[in-house]
Amino acid sequence: MISIWFFIGISLAVNGALILGAGIYQLLDPPPNPGVVLFHLHANLWWGAALLLFGLIYCFQFAPKRSS
Repeated sequence: MISIWFFIGISLAVNGALILGAGIYQLLDPPPNPGVVLFHLHANLWWGAALLLFGLIYCFQFAPKRSS
């Protein structure tokens, strides 16, 4: 059986990669008027990296075991 936590890890990793990619894009090409008060903290970079890290941890921890 495959654990549900494996699929949650995949979901976290994919969403984290997308958010991190958007954050890197905004870091390289910042909008002229971001409209967010704390834009200089780059929360999308931090949260994207955190989600990606936790997702990868879940994927490796709960990966289906290969039987020989």
